[in-house]
Amino acid sequence: MAEELELNNSSQRQPSDTGGYDKLVTLTPREHIRLRPGMYIGKLGDGAQSDDGIYVLIKEVMDNSVDEFNTGFAKQPIITIDVADGSVSIRDYGRGIPLDQVKDASSKMNTGGKYDSKNYKRSVGLNGVGIKAVNALSSHFYICSIRDGQSSSITYEEGIVVEESGIVPSPNEENGTLVKFTPDATIFKNYEFRDHIIEAMIKNYSFLNTGLTIIFNGKRYHSRNGLSDLLKENMTNDPLYPIMHFKGEHIEIVVTHAAQVGEEFYSFVNGQHTTQGGTHQSAFREAVSRTIKEFYGKSFEYSDIRNGMVAAISIKVEEPVFESQTKIKLGSSVMWKDGPTIYKYINDFVKKEVDDYLHKDATTAEIMLKKIQESEKERKAIAGVTKVARERAKKVALHNSKLRDCRVHFNDSRAPKGNDRREETSIFITEGLSASGSITKIRDVETQAVFSLRGKPLNTYGLAAKKVVENEEFALLQAALNIEDGIDGLRYNKVIVATDADVDGMHIRLLLLTYFLQFCPELVKTGHLYILQTPLFRIRNKKEAKRKKNSKESSKAKPETYYCYNDDERIAAINKLGDKAEITRFKGLGEIDPEEFADFIGPEMRLDRVHLRKEDTVNKLLEFYMGKNTMERQEFIIDNLVIEDEEDITKY
Repeated sequence: MAEELELNNSSQRQPSDTGGYDKLVTLTPREHIRLRPGMYIGKLGDGAQSDDGIYVLIKEVMDNSVDEFNTGFAKQPIITIDVADGSVSIRDYGRGIPLDQVKDASSKMNTGGKYDSKNYKRSVGLNGVGIKAVNALSSHFYICSIRDGQSSSITYEEGIVVEESGIVPSPNEENGTLVKFTPDATIFKNYEFRDHIIEAMIKNYSFLNTGLTIIFNGKRYHSRNGLSDLLKENMTNDPLYPIMHFKGEHIEIVVTHAAQVGEEFYSFVNGQHTTQGGTHQSAFREAVSRTIKEFYGKSFEYSDIRNGMVAAISIKVEEPVFESQTKIKLGSSVMWKDGPTIYKYINDFVKKEVDDYLHKDATTAEIMLKKIQESEKERKAIAGVTKVARERAKKVALHNSKLRDCRVHFNDSRAPKGNDRREETSIFITEGLSASGSITKIRDVETQAVFSLRGKPLNTYGLAAKKVVENEEFALLQAALNIEDGIDGLRYNKVIVATDADVDGMHIRLLLLTYFLQFCPELVKTGHLYILQTPLFRIRNKKEAKRKKNSKESSKAKPETYYCYNDDERIAAINKLGDKAEITRFKGLGEIDPEEFADFIGPEMRLDRVHLRKEDTVNKLLEFYMGKNTMERQEFIIDNLVIEDEEDITKY
C-alpha cells in the first residue's frame, strides 16, 4: 500500500511551445489530497475559526464513531476524545474495522463498508474519503482496530506506512477503533486547537445522538432531550413559551420565539451540522411559517411570523447529496429513492405536529400570536421610513462613493462553472477614505468589497428600529449588505470590521457591534461577522537591505521585515534583528502602504469571528459600555486606565 500512496510519476510539468505539456503527471490520491487539501476539508486556517480544516479532520473521525453508535453496533455508547499538544486521540467501542482490512480502510480511497449497507444509508461518511484525508494530511497517523481479543494497528507519516503490527492478541481490550493523529504543520501552518470550538462540536454530537456519551479531555457530555437541549444551549434570550419539540422516524424539530430581532435556525442532516442550510432548512422555514399562518387564519407576513423565532431541524436522508465535500449545505431533493421529496416530507410533518400542538396549548398559541402582532406592528411603523431609505439607497447606488463593490457576490444564484468563489466574498467596513483607499488599491476586485464610513456612526443602543432606519449611514450599509429583510440575500460571506488599532478605532468597532447585535443578530449567530486584525508594529532591517543592494547581491533587495500584531511578536522580531531593527508603530490603517497591506487582507489575513454565546450577557454589556455614562462606568475606566509610554515600544 505504500506504493499505492506514492506518486505514480514524479516528473514535473513542462510547458511546450504550443502551450500544452511535454509530460503529464498522474497523482495518487495521497498526493492529490496533500496538493489540494481544500477540495477535501475546505479551508486550512490556523484553528481560530470553527470551519478551519483541523476541526474537519476531527469530525471525519468522529463521524465514523458516531455511525457505529447510530447503527446499534456500539456495545458501549461512549466515545472518548483527547486533544493535547496539537494531537488528537479518538476511541470508540463499536465493532472495529475487520483486522485484515485496516490498511485499506485507512489509506485506500473510495474503500469502505458503507456503500452497500442498508444500515449506513443514513450516515454522513458515505464516500470513503474522510479517514483517508485525515491520514494524508497528518504528519503522524495511528489507527488500531480491536476485534474479539485480537488487534491490528498501522502507523503512517504523511500518509505513508512506517510500521505495521499485523494481527496480534489483545485479550484485555474491548472491541472498537482507536485513531491518533497530528495534523501536518507544513500544511496547517501555526495551527492550534481551541477547546471551546471542539466543545461546541462535541455538544452538537450529543444533542443529535441522545443516549451517546462523549468524554472530551475528561469532561462528559450527554444529552437527554436532543434538540431542545441544543436550543437551550444556544439561545441568548429566554424563550417566550416552552419549546415545542416533535420527533418522527426520520425527523426531529424544535420551535420557539424569543424577545429578539430576526430569525435563528439550526439544521442538521444525518448528524451533520449544515451551517449553510440547504433544501431541508428552506422547506422547514416555509412549512413552519405557513402552518402558523393557517392556524391563525390571518394574512400575516412570513417575516413577521419568523421574527424572533428560534428553531432547529434534524432529518435523516438516504445517501444525502451535499454541495461540497465539507457537507455544510444539503442539495438532496428526496428523502430516499422513490420516496417523498424533502419539501413534502417536512411540510406534512410540521403541519400535523405544530397545528395539533397549537390547538391543544392555548397559552402558547396566545403568546405566539402576541409576538407576531408586535413584529407586524413594528414592521408597519417603519415601513414608510424603510421605503424612503431604500429609494435613497437606490439613488446613490450607482455613484455611491462609500461602496467599492466586487464582481462576485455570496447571494449569486449561480457561479461560473468550475470557479465558484462565492464563499470567498467579503466586505471591509473601514473608517474614513484614507483606510479604504489603501484596501481598495490592493483588494481582489472579484471577491472583496470596501464600504467607507464617514466617521463615527450613530450609537444605536436603546434606539427604536425606526430611528436606525432613518440614519443615512446605516441605511446605506444595510443596502450594501442587502440585509433589510434578513440575511437570506446577504451579498458577502464575510462582513469584516476594519478599524484603526487606536481608541477611536475601538470606539467605532463597538458602535458597529452594537448595531449588528441589536438589529441583525442573525448575522453574528450564523458566523458572518469578523474583526480584522492589523499589525501594530513593523520591525525591519533597512541597513542590511541597503548593503545588499549596493553590493549588487540583489537588484530588488528588500528589508528583512516582520509585522507584529502584539508585544510578544514585537519582542521576538527585535531580538532577531538586534540593533539593526527599525521600529514603526502603526496607529491607523491609512499609515500602511497599499503594497504592504496586500498580505493583511490576503488568504492568510487574521480574522477574529464575532461569537454570540448563551453565557454572553449581551444586553447588560451593551448597557454598560454603550448606555448612559453612569458612575459605575466612570469608576471602571479610572480603575483600568493605562498610560502608555512611547519609549517602551523599543524595549525588549
